[in-house]
Amino acid sequence: MLMTDTAARDKDASRALPTTALLLIALAFLAPFLFYFATAKSIVEVWNSSETFAHGYIIVPISLWLVWRRRANFAALPPAPWWPAVGLLLLVGAGWMLARMGEVQVVAQYAFVAMFPVIALAMFGRRLAWSLAFPLLFLLFAVPFGEIFIGPLIEFTADFTVWAVQATGIPVLRNGTRFELPTGSWSVVTACSGVRYLISSVTIGCLYAYLTYRSTTRRVVFIIMSILMPILANGLRAYMIVMIGHYSDMALATGVDHLIYGWIFFGLVMFLMFWVGSYWRQDTDAEAQALSAAAHAPATRPGALRNMALAVVAACALWPVFVKYNDAATHNPNPAKLGAIAVAGTWTAAPAFNTWLPFYLPADDTYSGAFAQAGLAPVALKVRYYRNQTRDKAVISSSNRMAGEKDAFHEAGGALRSEQFGARTLVLHESRMQGPTGNFLVWHWLWIDGQPVTNAYLGKLRQAKVKLMFGSDDGAAVLVSAPYGEQPEPARQALHAFLEANLPAIETSLASARSH
Repeated sequence: MLMTDTAARDKDASRALPTTALLLIALAFLAPFLFYFATAKSIVEVWNSSETFAHGYIIVPISLWLVWRRRANFAALPPAPWWPAVGLLLLVGAGWMLARMGEVQVVAQYAFVAMFPVIALAMFGRRLAWSLAFPLLFLLFAVPFGEIFIGPLIEFTADFTVWAVQATGIPVLRNGTRFELPTGSWSVVTACSGVRYLISSVTIGCLYAYLTYRSTTRRVVFIIMSILMPILANGLRAYMIVMIGHYSDMALATGVDHLIYGWIFFGLVMFLMFWVGSYWRQDTDAEAQALSAAAHAPATRPGALRNMALAVVAACALWPVFVKYNDAATHNPNPAKLGAIAVAGTWTAAPAFNTWLPFYLPADDTYSGAFAQAGLAPVALKVRYYRNQTRDKAVISSSNRMAGEKDAFHEAGGALRSEQFGARTLVLHESRMQGPTGNFLVWHWLWIDGQPVTNAYLGKLRQAKVKLMFGSDDGAAVLVSAPYGEQPEPARQALHAFLEANLPAIETSLASARSH
């Protein structure tokens, strides 16, 4: 009886991978889950807590399905272990270790997921792994990444919406990401940034390009289109919602229907993108047919797979063991305690000029005080001190902001500043804040490894370095603020004078807390 092509390929594939080989391959791929379980768990926790990344649950099944579609490759190219990949696996593990020490969760998650394509390269060899490159790399979409784009997307959406509304002939008064029309007020917040549309579009776009085209050029063009289209579409969506609200006297598009209109519009945009892309569709089975028709390579020696599987398990185990030892060696059991800051005598204690508190992860200890000096605006000093940091208690985190979305205060803008205090230059962030009691400036910076830092990435590297050298991971955020009226210059003068007199005292207090 004649056998169908699919059945023949399945039979060849099963003949190429005996039970022993399958067990060794399974052992190698299970090793990351065994040694990096906490990182894998953190990925699933983000899937559970954020609708933006809920699509992560379907990434692994899709990747497995894509590998299954190429199952004939295992017969044409039986696994041929490639030893240089073990070195690459060690490098990826080192990246995880550094990210873990710096508490950069997303980098640790990417390193964890990247281990699977590298393990495939080690166990399968270059030719077979390359033939499965996209299904393996598609796993990277499981990592909940994209929050870094929220700020720029909010700014673009606000810029586009205000420009489009003004082009329509409607007057707009803008203040940061908030703007007012004659009929009502609007604000571009995280939910309006379009990051969900962007992540969904890129994920689906990459999969569609892989399944629909063979040409690298066509695939790249379609992926670029899947990046640009949702960004532009989100701007149009925001403009459409504002216009519906404006012409309905704020009766429509201000509640749940706001989100419904957005997803309907996004669905329409995605349908149009795929419909246009279908006109350049190519036969994607040619690659599989050519590979299955090729001469079969020699069968894999069980001893080679066994040795590689053991090497993979050892490489995966190395860095978690080191990190566990490092955590135990660097843990500081003493509670963090900020002492009283010896403020210069010319600055006296004064009532707080507002109730603002920075929206930071819980700290081990805090300091808060307000001070005044004759002829200058009052100044408030706030310090957040962290010890034995984790992703839920860290001085550098995407969760740490000047204000939460539902706070009465909000940030209207900011920039880096360089201030001269005697012979010393201090680079810091300046944030312009607004609230119920008026405007105020905040000068803030981080204190990592005994040094001021303004760049979060540099701060994370410094934090990883000090942990790697078995030092203290103590860190702090220093924030000084002052109120102003129409112009911020009086607040800047007060802040500069306060730090000129009290910066050494602040750093002495931080150093004292760290030494204990």
